[in-house]
Formats: sequence, C-alpha cells, structure tokens
Amino acid sequence: MAETNESVRVRMDKLKTLKEKGINPYPSFYDVTHRAAELHKAYDEMAVGESKADVKVSVAGRIMTLRAHGKSTFMNLQDATGSIQAYMKLDAVGAEAYEVLGLLEMGDWIGVKGYPFKTRTGELTIHAETFTLLSKALHPLPEKWHGLTDVEARYRHRYVDLIVNPLVRKTFETRSAVVSAIRRHMDSNGFLEVETPMMHPIPGGDSAKPFVT
Repeated sequence: MAETNESVRVRMDKLKTLKEKGINPYPSFYDVTHRAAELHKAYDEMAVGESKADVKVSVAGRIMTLRAHGKSTFMNLQDATGSIQAYMKLDAVGAEAYEVLGLLEMGDWIGVKGYPFKTRTGELTIHAETFTLLSKALHPLPEKWHGLTDVEARYRHRYVDLIVNPLVRKTFETRSAVVSAIRRHMDSNGFLEVETPMMHPIPGGDSAKPFVT
C-alpha cells in the first residue's frame, strides 16, 4: 500500500508540473483519423524499413509500455481496437515537447500525429511529429508480467481488469454483441422491451407502505 501511495504522490507531482508548464492534462477534444486496427489493416504489408512520410495519421491510446533510449522513445498505445507502436524523436518533436515525455507514464492517454513506417524488426510504428497529453493517470497500472490476477481485486476494480486483461475485454464485447443481436431480433418480430419494475404490481418508492416480515 505504501508503494502505491508513493506512486500516486509522484504522479500528482508530475501533474502539477504539467500544469505549471501550461499544459492542460485533461483536454476535452482530440481529432483521431485512425484506430489501431485500421492502421494495421492499411499498412501491415509495408516492407521493413519502408516509410510513408506523405501519409499523415492521428491516433490516440493509453500508454501500455514506455521505453526511452536517450534522444528517442518508443511506446505502445492501446485503444479499443488493439495496439500500435509510436516513436518519438527529439529532433522531430522538438526539445520542449520531448522534455514533457519525461512526465508521462504507463496508463496515461496521449494523442500522436505523424506518419507510418516499419522498423528494422518489422513492427508497424507511427513516427511522431507532434503528440498531445489527453489524460494523466494518477494511479499505476498492475505490474506488466503478472497483471491483475487477484480474483477479488478484479471484481472490485473491473475498469482495471478491462485495461490489462484483453480476454476479459473480449468477453465483455462478445456479451454486448449477443445482447444487441437478441434485441434486434426481438424488435424485428414486434416484441416490446420494457423494464421489469414497470410491470411490478406492488407499489414502491414514495408510494410504498411499511410492512412487517
């Protein structure tokens, strides 16, 4: 618990520094041109080392990994459709913006504008020309390799479970699709959907009367 509290304190300090630099850590709007899955579908066939500097894309996602190497930084961004790698270089984003990278951590949401290219290892990556902080996370994500495994914690903190466990998120997506399909089928056959309390014969709320069991 003490370690978690210290992590929160560090993040709060970074939040304060961002505000002092005149950066809004929670902007209300960001224009996105592509989701991660769309980028992979469009550019996964690029050759290793190939770049498309004439193609401008804008993506947004949560930072799931962050690897700094001197004057360059790699990070993986996760959105609702998958993940995409982003590459920040000091010369490309500028010294002032690159300094802000030191205030970002796993769990933060950022938007990245740039062009797609394939790294020497064959991974599709967005070469950032600009980036924007979209939401500063004040609580750390679970440790990368072990994730969120405690069953009680998973049920008490479903939002974290959905972030770090892709299989759980897929289950939620599947359930939502099934419910939507059933609803469409019933609607198309003339059924009327009502909430069960609307049909309840016993008065409740303000009109309820006390009783003894």
